[in-house]
Amino acid sequence: MNIKSQMIELARKAREAAVTLSHISSDKKDRALLAMAEELTRQTDYLIRENTKDMEYAGGKGLSGAMIDRLTLREATIEGMAKGLREVAALPDPVGKVTSMWRRPNGLVVGRMRIPLGVIGIIYESRPNVTADAAALCLKSGNAVVLRGGSEAIHSNIAIANILQDTMRKAALPEAAIQVVPITDREAVYEMLQLEEYIDVIIPRGGEELIRTVVNQSRIPVIKHYKGVCHIFIDAAADLEMAVKICMNAKTQRPGVCNAMETLLIHQDIADKFLPLMAQHFRKAGVVLKGCKRTGAIMPDIEEATEDDWHREYLDLILSIRIVNDIDEAIAHIEKYGSLHTEAIITRDYHNSQRFLNEVNSSTVLVNASTRFSDGFELGLGAEIGISTTKLHAFGPMGLEELTTTKFIIYGNGQVRT
Repeated sequence: MNIKSQMIELARKAREAAVTLSHISSDKKDRALLAMAEELTRQTDYLIRENTKDMEYAGGKGLSGAMIDRLTLREATIEGMAKGLREVAALPDPVGKVTSMWRRPNGLVVGRMRIPLGVIGIIYESRPNVTADAAALCLKSGNAVVLRGGSEAIHSNIAIANILQDTMRKAALPEAAIQVVPITDREAVYEMLQLEEYIDVIIPRGGEELIRTVVNQSRIPVIKHYKGVCHIFIDAAADLEMAVKICMNAKTQRPGVCNAMETLLIHQDIADKFLPLMAQHFRKAGVVLKGCKRTGAIMPDIEEATEDDWHREYLDLILSIRIVNDIDEAIAHIEKYGSLHTEAIITRDYHNSQRFLNEVNSSTVLVNASTRFSDGFELGLGAEIGISTTKLHAFGPMGLEELTTTKFIIYGNGQVRT
């Protein structure tokens, strides 16, 4: 078969599996998830061997440090995948949940019930852990999933999928509900994006270029975020010791991820004291600093930030710094340059914390905590299928509930419409 025919056949099988999966009991799904977690851990050596093939390929392709970091499977990474599956198994099943009921004047009782979306298509770069996370969330929410990872992770993704599919088969569940596209040719992505008859939604995970390509080519609705230009605002009323700790975590723990801080905003009243202290810690960690003119007046040895820098998602140990007059200017900066991803304020002023929560229009807003917590696992979702910054139909990290929609259910007693 040619690539188009292969993709149609793969998606058709996923659609059939989704119909079966939509009414499988929670208990049966949970047992399968726990078995998958055990198998991933048991076959750690196999997964690392397959991942080594991808690492060798990636080394020859000259991929960025951020991409290599996301691609690498270590024992801790695999245990993290297994832990995520166990946490998803422990979460309440949203399928079949009645979210509301009301009675009409004619006696009809109307309600809304959660149901799976159907078939979810995931297109992603590196990140083999996405294969396990997405499969777990889709299984628990009653959806089939078609996973198309990058060519740099093909061995890792197929190995993970083989383990999950084998477990599905042993659990008497439709193994076609979890599928990895085995074709590395980019034509497979294009053909996948045309299959609106079989696939209900596409979720791309990767760099901005990948996501924009998917949006431009897809005939299927896309849930997306283009980039994570995340900000932390240090208010005049901030605990500066806390602020240093949070900023270090947000910038340096994993700089190559979308919830890392990219711009630091500092209230003018504490800039003289806080900026040299913060810069000292950043420089020890190897962070390259860029700043506005007011920042340069305090730290004359740093590079001046350009207009382009305020828009940048560095995904690296590079940080833009701006001194602002007050919280109004901080919020205005985020509104102009932010990507609706994640923002944080460090403050002991309750009024300012509430203003920031209410007025900043991003999908995750934090008070006195690192932007790195904008993550489905950290927020108690078990794992995440992706992050949406588009508001339709989800906003922020997406877990089980975001992989369902609602249908109307109506109880009558012989009513007819007049």
